[in-house]
Amino acid sequence: GLVIDGRTLEHVLHESLQNIFLELTEKCRAVVCCRATPLQKSVLVRLVRNKLKAMTLAVGDGANDVSMIQVADAGVGISGQEGMQAVMASDFAVSQFRHLRKLLLVHGHWCYTRLNNMVLYYFYKNVAYVNLLFWYQFFCGFSGTSMTDYWILILFNLLFTSVPPIIYGVLDKDVSAEILMQLPQLYTL
Repeated sequence: GLVIDGRTLEHVLHESLQNIFLELTEKCRAVVCCRATPLQKSVLVRLVRNKLKAMTLAVGDGANDVSMIQVADAGVGISGQEGMQAVMASDFAVSQFRHLRKLLLVHGHWCYTRLNNMVLYYFYKNVAYVNLLFWYQFFCGFSGTSMTDYWILILFNLLFTSVPPIIYGVLDKDVSAEILMQLPQLYTL
């Protein structure tokens, strides 16, 4: 890992040293910046996000972390003694740092798989419906007549095809939480 304090970070963030710093950070498993100003934190996250084209996660627990959390792709706010500003600016909130591991490894994995399957389901649903409309046009001689009433189309999208993804999204857990905590490499699958 790499640990950098705020004074060193100030020099590194100048344009002449940015590329060297980014090469060094790519070789590290973790980079920890301590005693950095809120502006330095947000500039560093923006630099990594834009130059390395990496997805960034910012974790903070106070008002000085708000700009960093807002710049990152995903922000996690820790509620605690320093107030609720970081929690209000974040995408996710946890009560203590120790819950961060479960948030990322368990809930992150489940959310990712659920979203993937939901997108596939909606592609399937729309392809099925458009396929019906396409083949109906051969039957009606391409006259443009409607195959169904509009209220049936509304019910199709609202009731008939929204219940399965909702149930799937709430109940599906492809791997148990215990296994996900024991095998962090499953997060990448």
